[in-house]
Amino acid sequence: MKAVIMAGGYATRLWPITKTKAKPLLPLGSKTIIDYIYEKIRPFGFDIIVSTNLRFKEDFEKWAEDKEVELVIENTTKEEEKLGAVRALYEVTESFDDDVLVVAGDNIFSFTLDDFVGKYRKIRSPLIALYDVGDFDLARRYGIAILDGDKVVSFEEKPEKPKTTLAGIGIYALDRETKDMLSDYVRGEKKDNLGDFISWLIERRDVYGHVFSNGNWYDVGNPDSYLEALKVYMSHHVSDDVEIDRTSKIIEPVVIRENVKIKRRSIVGPYAYIGESCEIEASDVSDSVVFRNVILRKAKIWRSIIDEECEIRNLELSGSIIGGHAKIQRG
Repeated sequence: MKAVIMAGGYATRLWPITKTKAKPLLPLGSKTIIDYIYEKIRPFGFDIIVSTNLRFKEDFEKWAEDKEVELVIENTTKEEEKLGAVRALYEVTESFDDDVLVVAGDNIFSFTLDDFVGKYRKIRSPLIALYDVGDFDLARRYGIAILDGDKVVSFEEKPEKPKTTLAGIGIYALDRETKDMLSDYVRGEKKDNLGDFISWLIERRDVYGHVFSNGNWYDVGNPDSYLEALKVYMSHHVSDDVEIDRTSKIIEPVVIRENVKIKRRSIVGPYAYIGESCEIEASDVSDSVVFRNVILRKAKIWRSIIDEECEIRNLELSGSIIGGHAKIQRG
């Protein structure tokens, strides 16, 4: 079996942050989103392939330097050009005859994959991972499955009136026969959603579901879900060269990267990520992500994401996303 991490999307719901950053490489505590996925797959000893795009090629190459992975680069640089997830998966897998474990690159989950892989090895039929989101309104955002025992009898993407709350969570195990059927499905048109492929597949093969009942799962599709996942996965780390004056306070957990200066009664944390070379003066930051080279002076930042090279003065931000190189001040 080989494993494929699908990391070729452009994450438009997180723009402007993801115009310059691949979503799987966004920080989640002291690691990135894709680090957690890689660490879940690595113990099985599978060959791991990461499918991404030309825009973020160099970023993934840097990430992969100390990893045992193969990068496959889709020749696209923007949303309008992308092949779609199913076609990208087909192009990655058409050259090998192995079974394949597929994991979405923006998937965050606390449970291990041992039971899922073990179940697949017993049934040797298409298997999809499911998670009970426990709310019918929330279920409308996802692909929703109906089970008869372990067999998936229906799978509908973003149903207006979901019949269950069992959501597909972007983890699939496909046998060789199913993998080969990708060529029939993608023929002649753009195919973006793996859930639609599962719906198509159910009419042609027995498809099974595995429900994860313990642990947490986050679909990092929007700022709120990203910041919620950040709180769960935040581990405390402050780089040795961070300068914090006596009047300022750090409330754990936080991640503060190299060459950061915090001064003049600033409060950082809890649940704050501060990137390299930021300067925080007379400011409060919590439940937020602040990328590198940001200057905050007399600012209050809560549940917000601030991209690199920004300068914010005399301002309170709540539930905001600020694109790179912005200069914002009041008064």
